[in-house]
Amino acid sequence: MIRGNIIVISAPSGAGKTTICRALLPRMESLVLSVSYTTRERRVGEEGGKDYYYVDEKEFDNMVNRNEFLEYAKVFGNWYGTSCSVVETIVSGGGDALLEIDTQGGNSVKAAVPETILIGIVPPDRDTLRKRLIGRARDSREDIERRLDEAWKEINGLRKYDYIVVNNELETAIRQVECIVRAQRSRWERTKGVLDTILHEKGD
Repeated sequence: MIRGNIIVISAPSGAGKTTICRALLPRMESLVLSVSYTTRERRVGEEGGKDYYYVDEKEFDNMVNRNEFLEYAKVFGNWYGTSCSVVETIVSGGGDALLEIDTQGGNSVKAAVPETILIGIVPPDRDTLRKRLIGRARDSREDIERRLDEAWKEINGLRKYDYIVVNNELETAIRQVECIVRAQRSRWERTKGVLDTILHEKGD
């Protein structure tokens, strides 16, 4: 069986990362969201095991000490981590593991697994990002300003990414990301086993 890809999607808050990821999952066969672990409190409407695996800081520390994370980081005061076993289960079964994480985590995963595909989502401009954050109506003015400050750091971290998609029009951005993932599935490295089998059969 051909192993799946690891697909990382990163973006500053308000750029549309979560919306794009949620739209891709029902469109693409064998694309599976890698659910992260977090110490953040569960928000209204969230489900454990679907949105995140919610653990306390003690359990998170234990997992770090047991080297159970592919990457982990502290974001806005809470810890987030990508489980090695969750990702391995997906890719070993032939699925593509979709990681919705920040650039710090994305670059860490790329360092550990060089064939990882990094996709960055950015807004068309600063004003658009501000309007989207305000439009979510879930953050205070202080939080919005803090997220904007962090956004520029996150965008700078995208310089090392393989692909950048500008989310000016949502449906167009979704299709662009889908095309990237589908193209990666057809790379020579992933289909080499099929070619070898065909050529071997010809020799028989």
